[in-house]
Amino acid sequence: MKTEHEKLLAGEAYDYRDLELQGMIAKGKRLLSVINTSQDTAKRADAMQQFFAKTGQRFVINGAFSAVYGAHISVGDDVFINGNCTFQDSNRITLGDRVVIAPDVKLYCGAHSLDATQRFGVRPDGSRYLITTTKPITIGSDVWIGGNVTVIGGVHIGDNVVVGAGAVVTKDVPANTVVAGVPARVIKPLPALKSL
Repeated sequence: MKTEHEKLLAGEAYDYRDLELQGMIAKGKRLLSVINTSQDTAKRADAMQQFFAKTGQRFVINGAFSAVYGAHISVGDDVFINGNCTFQDSNRITLGDRVVIAPDVKLYCGAHSLDATQRFGVRPDGSRYLITTTKPITIGSDVWIGGNVTVIGGVHIGDNVVVGAGAVVTKDVPANTVVAGVPARVIKPLPALKSL
């Protein structure tokens, strides 16, 4: 039988109030508090190493950052995340190398049923819980995500992509493109990058 955490990562319905998941969330909150408030650079760097599943070299968070678990987020080298970003990491979020994320970007892995009668489960004791399913988000290398962009679970953004400010990305984005709009669509191609 799968644990609730295993169900979460498999994209199956899971109970977020599970004790293991709640322990992960509590640990994440403690570490995020240090990341978002500490003036001690060594203490902040240590909290970032503990919070994220993987951190590349020269990883910068500039301003307040929010996530649920942290342990599901992997970050490549030379990644810059600007202020007021939210990573709802109820599944894996992977950022490649040289990713720039502008302020107010939201990455949402979780989803709920369109059928209202399927959004809540009932435990043996009669109490209800919110049913959530999840999908991972993958962002390639050399990507710039503009301000106030939303990326939905299950999306893969290819290498060398620019996502225009305010876009809502609901489908995979091919490499070497500029996308924008709601929902996001390809605006123009970009020349393929030579090795950096």
